[in-house]
Amino acid sequence: MVHETGFYDLLGVTPSASPDEIKKAYRKLALKFHPDKNPNEGERFKLISQAYEVLSDPKKRDLYDQGGEQAIKEGGMNAGQSPMDIFNMFFGGGGRMQRERRAKNTVNFSVVLFTCFSYLPVSLFSSTGYGGKKGALEKCSSCKGRGVQVKVQQIGPGMIQQIQSMCSDCQGQGEKFSSKDRCKTCQGRKVERVKKILEVHIDKGMKDGQKITFHGEGDQEPGLEPGDVIIVLDQKDHPIYQRQGDDLITNMELKLVEALCGFRKTITTLDNRTLIINSAPGQVIKPNDIKCIQNEGMPIYKDPYEKGQLFVNFQIEFPEKEWLPEHLMYQLERLLPQREDVMLTDDMEEVDLSDVDVQAQQRKQQGEAYEEDEDAPRSGVQCQTQ
Repeated sequence: MVHETGFYDLLGVTPSASPDEIKKAYRKLALKFHPDKNPNEGERFKLISQAYEVLSDPKKRDLYDQGGEQAIKEGGMNAGQSPMDIFNMFFGGGGRMQRERRAKNTVNFSVVLFTCFSYLPVSLFSSTGYGGKKGALEKCSSCKGRGVQVKVQQIGPGMIQQIQSMCSDCQGQGEKFSSKDRCKTCQGRKVERVKKILEVHIDKGMKDGQKITFHGEGDQEPGLEPGDVIIVLDQKDHPIYQRQGDDLITNMELKLVEALCGFRKTITTLDNRTLIINSAPGQVIKPNDIKCIQNEGMPIYKDPYEKGQLFVNFQIEFPEKEWLPEHLMYQLERLLPQREDVMLTDDMEEVDLSDVDVQAQQRKQQGEAYEEDEDAPRSGVQCQTQ
């Protein structure tokens, strides 16, 4: 028979719960009451972590079932780990003795290109020290220093149930300051939330997802090393350029006359320089041709004097239908390469080409994807009425 159910109640499981059920319950509660998400639930998070530390260890759980929390303390197996150590160990943090506060800084694409400073406000927990007047800390009279209160209630004839909950007077600490001795800033919690401004230095060529770490600038807890602030760069899309590693890609539209007869165009770089791009007459540019400009891509990280390549993908804009009167077509044809002659025979059939309504065809294909009868007759591509 289980001596106490307090730890089980904290995790919301029964004393007969399996290790997987206990692990699942802790995961759900730890994510819900983590101080990063709920700053006012720090004490509850601490109790949940202590309960999981005991119930996840078969030896500690067996000792707790036999003698309750007092048996854990007397057996020298009192939960001594930081709640954040347990959380980090469970979620893959390696059980480090410091908390990592992860902040995400959204950085503009053009800002990532060059060295810059950005000022980032962050909200952190700062240690206020003792939490009250030194020497005035006293055992909580409500829970007798245990941090939890046990209530016994009858649930049936000859059957009673013990319900253990966190002591509301000392917030689970087992000791507290009197109102006159308590720190007015932190109300005895030993930590307070403060705002800090960090100066973030972004090097040329830094990439999306790259991290900038401020060691020791994170959350503080009494008796533990301060955590870190980790800034994760988030690269925004640029309206003109796409980045692929150290290279840049951009699209450029050309009129047909430019593609055939040469052109001179300008392009503005990310650092607001203007480049002139030339194509000599006779250098034909075909649709989707790609040319490159050396050393005009992204600066290479930690070697900013070297850059990647700038790739230009050309799109050719053809004239609209009937752009040239029919009687002038022969003059244009004389200037273009000769067409290929086709041998015609009497058994050939002549047909007309019609324009395709692309949007209607796409809607039709999407509708066919949901048809249940696969054997239903399907019509061909819909042509627009001439």
